[in-house]
Amino acid sequence: MTLIKSISGIRGTIGGFPSQNLTPLDILKYSAAFASIIRKYEKKKNIKIILGRDARISGPMVADIVKGTLTSLGVEVIDIGLATTPTTEIAVVLAKADGGIIITASHNPKQWNALKLLNSKGEFISSEIGSELLDLAENDSNSFVFSDVDSFKNVTYDDTFLEKHVDLIIENPFVDVNLIKKANFKIAVDAVNSVGGIAIPYLLRRLGVKKIIELNCVADGNFSHNPEPLPENLTQISEEIKKNGADLGFVVDPDVDRLAIINEDGTMFGEEYTLVAVADYILSQKKGNTVSNLSSTRALRDITIKHGGEYFSAAVGEVNVVEKMKSVNAVIGGEGNGGVIFPELHFGRDALIGIALFLTLLAKKQKSCSELRAEYPNYFISKNRLDLSEGINVDEILIKVKDKYRNEKNVSVSTIDGVKIDFEEGWVHLRKSNTEPIVRIYAESSSIEMANSLAEKIKKDFEAFII
Repeated sequence: MTLIKSISGIRGTIGGFPSQNLTPLDILKYSAAFASIIRKYEKKKNIKIILGRDARISGPMVADIVKGTLTSLGVEVIDIGLATTPTTEIAVVLAKADGGIIITASHNPKQWNALKLLNSKGEFISSEIGSELLDLAENDSNSFVFSDVDSFKNVTYDDTFLEKHVDLIIENPFVDVNLIKKANFKIAVDAVNSVGGIAIPYLLRRLGVKKIIELNCVADGNFSHNPEPLPENLTQISEEIKKNGADLGFVVDPDVDRLAIINEDGTMFGEEYTLVAVADYILSQKKGNTVSNLSSTRALRDITIKHGGEYFSAAVGEVNVVEKMKSVNAVIGGEGNGGVIFPELHFGRDALIGIALFLTLLAKKQKSCSELRAEYPNYFISKNRLDLSEGINVDEILIKVKDKYRNEKNVSVSTIDGVKIDFEEGWVHLRKSNTEPIVRIYAESSSIEMANSLAEKIKKDFEAFII
């Protein structure tokens, strides 16, 4: 069906034809290219790579191919088994490894899988390294040098990294375990039948939470609903919260780097507001700057200014947000899809630290989840797409849209990722897809009607420039 090759990894549907789907041949080719690139950049022959995976049905098959490929190249492998993406990122650092591979297709349905690629810092590889890796795999795979049997290295198994990850969270000075325990929360968890079903209940117990309602926590890869944590997919946990009188609910995607929160009345806290709430808490304890991507809510900017900090935006993509966070010394950042990046722990989206920080905030406030949500500015995002016919020069049209608005009063325009136009009443972000012939048009304002109106206005501008 689909194979998507990007600088951060290889993602596709299982089965089908090589180079069109994620087949064993593709897995071998890109795993070998990754090992070769890591050797080059780490400037050493003997390298060590961490391997973790989510609970997808295809996970064991993909992991076996990756391990076999890395072993054939003389690479030492530490297989950490079922593990969240942030746990795998932390494992790279703790094990002093040279890189990592996470086998997960994140929020995609069960027929998908992917190789997500990490450097020695446990962060996603840069665009430079990613581009070189793709070129090697696509155009120069005959240059791979496989090892003789005497040069094979060991594959070792270590399932202790979740415990180590949670230890670091518990020890963090911004996490107040005693306060969380005293609050006596009753919490529902929907882990969509992946590794969150192992990690989230374990974390909550370590935080002193005794009343846990576990939904879809059997990590067998048979996702009980669409795995993307959007409101339309979260009706089951919403009903369970109301029926059981829970204080709140947590929902994660299959690899646990995105966090959605459900209020005590079954309504959505809002995935965009996961980062806003956690940032509000961190900024109340430590002054500093924040970063999110261009398509994330303006509420983070408002909260940052309120606490005396400065807000910065980055191009879409975790690697871009991390790069910007480092450059402006941000104390908190992330993405509006529920991705919290807390640099005191590590530079990666992490639902586990997000949960611990959010519960600390809620316990300190001594308010209900819905009351806490009511404290934040109310914005609404409209997400739209424009299908393109063949031959349209999208970049040229985006320049024309930018030029139309760049000199307007009280309007600012950013071109770091497509075109983002900031009006007083809201913003519109246009960016072309790397995988489909479409332009994504996101807009935000103080009402969904206004957001839709802004999106439609810019969509008409774009269409008017198509010759």
